[in-house]
Amino acid sequence: MPAFEYAPAPESRDLANLKPSYRPFIDGEFRDGGGEPLKTLNPATEEVLAEVSTASDADLDAAVKAARKAFEKIWGPMPGSERAKYLFRIARLIQERSRELAVLETLDNGKPIRESRDSDLPLVAAHFFYHAGWADKLDYAGYGPDPKPLGVAGQIIPWNFPLLMLAWKIAPALATGNTVVLKPAETTPLTALVFGEICQQAGLPPGVVNILPGAGDLGPKLVEHPGVDKIAFTGSTEVGKLIQRQVAGTPKRLTLELGGKAANVVFDDAPLDQAVEGIVNGIFFNQGHVCCAGSRLLVQESVADEVLDKLRYRISTLRLGDPLDKNTDVGAINSREQLGRIRELADSGEAEGAQRWTSPCPVPDRGFFFAPTIFSGVHQSMRIAREEIFGPVLSVLTFRTPDEAVAKANNTPYGLSAGIWSEKGSRILWTANRLRAGVVWANTFNRFDPAAPFGGYQESGFGREGGRTGLEGYLDV
Repeated sequence: MPAFEYAPAPESRDLANLKPSYRPFIDGEFRDGGGEPLKTLNPATEEVLAEVSTASDADLDAAVKAARKAFEKIWGPMPGSERAKYLFRIARLIQERSRELAVLETLDNGKPIRESRDSDLPLVAAHFFYHAGWADKLDYAGYGPDPKPLGVAGQIIPWNFPLLMLAWKIAPALATGNTVVLKPAETTPLTALVFGEICQQAGLPPGVVNILPGAGDLGPKLVEHPGVDKIAFTGSTEVGKLIQRQVAGTPKRLTLELGGKAANVVFDDAPLDQAVEGIVNGIFFNQGHVCCAGSRLLVQESVADEVLDKLRYRISTLRLGDPLDKNTDVGAINSREQLGRIRELADSGEAEGAQRWTSPCPVPDRGFFFAPTIFSGVHQSMRIAREEIFGPVLSVLTFRTPDEAVAKANNTPYGLSAGIWSEKGSRILWTANRLRAGVVWANTFNRFDPAAPFGGYQESGFGREGGRTGLEGYLDV
């Protein structure tokens, strides 16, 4: 039977209200930055979207001073019930502007519009709604009577979920009475700067939120700034280690959410069709640009061939292409640099003897695209089984016994997430108790909720974001 052909269904890019230029947001207003301007690209077409004015050392000083003043004079002393009103306003404005923000995120990041619209934006609003509810209840959060905020939080976010990572950072910081200086990723600053407009719309007092776009050298300067009391970073393990060294010996608080190499464990009694959907979601969601992606598939030997056959068929139906097309399943890789890393690691898998299978889907001539790829016959010594690829590449290993599955799953320096597929609740609980991972999903993958804490162990970082536990990182307890 012939496959269905999908006519193009592109979302209008006009909805993004794209401006020719963007500026840093400092002390409640947009200002010309003193740094070297940068151009942000659409990774699907390689076209320049906008010119972004970046922050200089003087701009960083001004932002930290504004945040300190707002913390001491306005936001810190403000009753939690009043802070909550601002957070609720921000959440509602995000909902009102969600279509605009989703299109802008897709243009700047390369992820499919369906994911920006249906996953990212609802979660962004949910985080502000959830933390607004905590703002006047901190006395009952389990951190003692009258817990105090830390002060000025310096926050650095990555390019894979630009607006969602902003929400993960800013919402709990504001709910607990801190003020913020946030640096978005160099390649994806646009939705963070539009968030500055939302802060203005919500009437947020000047200096409570400051947003400083810039290149990679701005992050270390923010970390080292003496006026910052807390650093929250999401990104690579390598950069996280550098930040930890910078903060060592200072009174600054630190939380790190770093890389991962998650194991997705499929037992022989698993609902295989359901598992295949979870595997696909676990590694190909957001082009694999997910710290907790299920990039290592561990399948019990007796069902390995069947799972691989089903998986290859399912992946061959994924549509790769224009991220603004509502039919697209896999969008563009965020940058040329990241595409080069994915290609290099995939080539190493072939060179080390793994069997490569790549989806036969057509790949656009322009833009940064990489077709979904599976490696079978993978051994634990191979780079594709050890290193975070951060792209649409799946490494498949097999196991015979539950003990072997746990041993292989834990054979990694990371510890951010894991998945288990089985129809036996006892087996799921037995395995989950033995996996060294901050988040373990059962018969699902990549499910998030603002009320559930998220974070890792070992080289995946420390501290938690979300839920009651996530409040602790912004309180002096």
